[in-house]
Amino acid sequence: MIPKDVFKKVRRIEITTSRLVTDVFAGQYHSVFKGRGLEFDEVREYFPGDDVRTIDWNVTARTGKAHIKKFVEERELTVMLLVDVSRSCQFSTVNELKSKLAAEIAALLAFSAIRNNDKIGLIIFTDKIEKFVPPVKGTKNVLRLIREILFYQPQHSATDMVAALEYLNKIVSRKSVAFLISDFFEPGETGRLKKALAIANRRHDVIAVTLNDLRESELPDCGLVLLEDAETGRTTLVDTSSAKVREDYQQRAAVRVKNRQRMFDSVGMDHIPIATHESYSDEIVKFFLKRRRRKI
Repeated sequence: MIPKDVFKKVRRIEITTSRLVTDVFAGQYHSVFKGRGLEFDEVREYFPGDDVRTIDWNVTARTGKAHIKKFVEERELTVMLLVDVSRSCQFSTVNELKSKLAAEIAALLAFSAIRNNDKIGLIIFTDKIEKFVPPVKGTKNVLRLIREILFYQPQHSATDMVAALEYLNKIVSRKSVAFLISDFFEPGETGRLKKALAIANRRHDVIAVTLNDLRESELPDCGLVLLEDAETGRTTLVDTSSAKVREDYQQRAAVRVKNRQRMFDSVGMDHIPIATHESYSDEIVKFFLKRRRRKI
């Protein structure tokens, strides 16, 4: 039995995102994410105007009349949601926590997918694989995924996206559309993550969804502030009244964002930047439009 408060939160996200799917994303998802190609449907007699390249010469020779092969689009896709639940995602200075934002974005993508009869699966990760939900169809599964993302209690606090990507490659054998939802705060060598993204993006269609908060790029002038690294617990006393400190902080953040984008570009990955103080639906619409223009 689901607790009443949990049910209400899941239901609220379901209503909000279902409305967005109906009003904003109808047709967008379908036009951007195609199936694996064409599959054979039937053989029928040739009619003037049919593409002669589709003629089935074996059947034509056997019957004495021209026949063509008819194909239909193989629509069904597998969509995987890779959601970071490390401690740095339990943060926000404006509106919703990153973790709540991740649940809403995941719900929006999942409801868009089931409208097209696609399967949805979930990998919840920190620096370990915390939970795996195999990809299946249906609204019931989407509601379960929302509940898991919102209320899962992680066993670890750090982040290892490489482990999550390697697990995706191991557990999902067929090409999928994979949304990697994270704030991309990960210690360690950038080259290791870049290599893992490149390998995963060759096997799947990987899209990075980055969760960002305004205070991660700008510091307000509010005197001495004790900052804590959510994942390591390390603390630093910062004098935010210093213009030099604020400028250095902003420059370092800008470099980090620029390097992150350069990494995505180098491996041919699409990127949806999401900020806690802005509309996530606007950014996802921009992503869909960009993908559609590229396919034309």
